[in-house]
Amino acid sequence: MRKHAGLLLAVVAALVLFGAYATWAFTQGEHLGGGWASLTPIWPYVAGGLLTVAALAGGLMWLAFYSSRKGYDDIDREP
Repeated sequence: MRKHAGLLLAVVAALVLFGAYATWAFTQGEHLGGGWASLTPIWPYVAGGLLTVAALAGGLMWLAFYSSRKGYDDIDREP
């Protein structure tokens, strides 16, 4: 565990720095243009994009598990 302590510390530090930056960026967003209220028209597109990405990720995961269960990933299978 001690040999990975430096890596763990680096990962935690990176996550803390990213969290601090994300918090700062979020709080500064209200000063841009019309603030958060001006973003109202794009929320349907954001939601659509998130749903599309979730459906694509779910579909690809389903294909990976289906392929694995059916043995299509086995190297020693007959053609």
